[in-house]
Parts: sequence; C-alpha cells; structure tokens
Amino acid sequence: MSTGGPAEPRTGGRRGAAPATASRAAAGGVALSAAEQALRRLELTVVRRLDGLLHGMHQGLLPGPGSEAGDSRVYVPGEDDVRRMDWAVTARTSVPHVRDLIADRELETWALADLSPSMDFGTAGMEKRDLVLAAVAAIGFLSGRIGDRFGAYVLHDEYVHRIPARGGRPALYGLLHALASAPRGRRTADAPDLAEAIEVLASARRRRGLRVVVSDFLDPDPTLDPDLELPWERPIRRLAARHQVLAVEIIDPRELELPAVGLVSLADPESGRSRQVRLTPKVRAAYARAAAAQRAVTRMALRRCGVAHLVLRTDRDWVLDIAQFVLRQRRTAHLTHRHPTAGAAR
Repeated sequence: MSTGGPAEPRTGGRRGAAPATASRAAAGGVALSAAEQALRRLELTVVRRLDGLLHGMHQGLLPGPGSEAGDSRVYVPGEDDVRRMDWAVTARTSVPHVRDLIADRELETWALADLSPSMDFGTAGMEKRDLVLAAVAAIGFLSGRIGDRFGAYVLHDEYVHRIPARGGRPALYGLLHALASAPRGRRTADAPDLAEAIEVLASARRRRGLRVVVSDFLDPDPTLDPDLELPWERPIRRLAARHQVLAVEIIDPRELELPAVGLVSLADPESGRSRQVRLTPKVRAAYARAAAAQRAVTRMALRRCGVAHLVLRTDRDWVLDIAQFVLRQRRTAHLTHRHPTAGAAR
C-alpha cells in the first residue's frame, strides 16, 4: 500500500494497524497516467452522476447527529434520547419535545476497505475489489465537498494498513491511488480477519463521525443460524456505540447462484483449498439456498448492530444503487421526524 502519511509502529500483534509501506515506483509514465485517468473518470462518475442524482442541499451519505441545535419536534418514546429534551418547548406546550441536532461540519470520516483474497473475484462488469474502490471513492468525494477529513484502514495480507485522515482532493487521490495500486491479496497463515480489522477501527480514539466498512462479510466458517452471533458482530456493535456506521456489502452474482456448466473446479481464495464439483440441478439449488441463507444471516446481524446496510453488486449500476440508498435513508429520517407515531410503529 502506498500513502503520503508518516509511518507509525505496529502495535498489538495482528490486531495492530500497520502503516502503509512506501510508494512503489510506477512501471512507467504510461502506467501512472492510466491510473490517474482511471481515477479521474471515477471522480467524474461520482460528481456528475451521483451528485446529480442527489441534487440539492445534502450533508453526506447519511443524516447524522451533530452538536448544533436544530428544530424541536415531538418526543418519540423508545427512539429519542431524553438528554436532548427541549424543556422550554415542553413547558410551553405541555407536550414532551426534543431538539434535533444539525450534522457537524469538518468531521473525520474513516473507511475500512477489505482487500483480502476473497475480494479478487468478479464475473460481471468488474471485480469486487474494483467495487470497493468505487464505494470508497464515492464516500470520499461526497464527504470532501463538505470539508470532512477522510482516512482509511485497509485489510490486506498480514496487516491492517492505516492511511491517515486528511482533507483536500490531493490527499483523497493519494488514498485512492494506494487502494488501486495494491497487489492482489495473498494467502497468509497469520492474516487478520474482518473482525480484527473492525476492532482496530473501533479502538482508535477519535472524535465522533462516520465509519464505513466495505467488505463482502464472508466468513471462513459461515453459520446459517440467524440467532448465532457472527465473529465481526461484537466489534461492529462496539463501533456503532460511538460512531455512525455504514456497512457496504459487496456481492458478485456467482456467489449467489452457480451456472449450469457441468464439472468445475472450485477454489477458496482465502485458504487455497480446491475441489471438483459437478454442478447438477440439485447441487445448484442447494448452493442457492445456502447462499441466500448466509446473506440473510448477514443482514440480520447488521440490523441487530443498528447500522445502515448498503448492498452493491458487480452486475448492477453501483451509482444508482448508492443514490437510491441515500434517498431512501433521508426519506425514512424525514418521515420519522414528521410522523413520529408512524416511526415508532416501525
């Protein structure tokens, strides 16, 4: 990984965050220009298409808490924090009211980008790691428009790399260059998993802000029981206790359904184990059921953690999916504020 930030020592064994290594020399001016052009096209896609779909006043991907006082509204039991009670309006109207908070400006946004070997896979328009870069770029470009500092932790090989949070477009381009130029993940015996990477992100004592986890959320030993706690569930719940959290799940269609191609050799990129399987209709149906159950378990776990959940697929228009998600989140927040009774019913 490459970064322009100062190096920091690795702490805490595998759970510690290692600094990104020195920038690798480009193979040549042409290669560097091609990478620069790819990021420029990505920026244009985000700024023109995504920002165009989200036209008007907006403060970020999610409506979040802040410190500046806003309007007062009726208190909703079980949803609103009693510490935000507006006692003056409550005494004047004899109805409990709370005061909304306007999202802070110039906050730190941190993203955790999963670049483990399972992300080096794609059977549609792009690989999953390309979609990770697109998601991080969308969050970075949009948050940069309101002055936020943006940093990242990168789960890659045997380390969780840290790219310091900085403001401005050059720093964001440096971060995206580091993600785009990262080599493919390699199998490492003592590599940290997603739960450990989230623990590193949660352990960093920083001011409140937005935290984004971009991963496929695939576990080496998956469970199909929705009542069991997943390995990364407790760390992400700890993260959500202090920050606003967005979980971006990256999916490829071949992870949900296998094609009818007869005998194939399937390999696990994380462990390297391979096996030949004949994809009969019965095997394909069983795989589809297991994949759907696994995604349902992930969805339920994220809901229990109380975090926002965005699904991006390599065979879909990711810009449209992000725009629809943002508009849906804001519409839900707006309806909850305008119609507190309906919000409590949900």
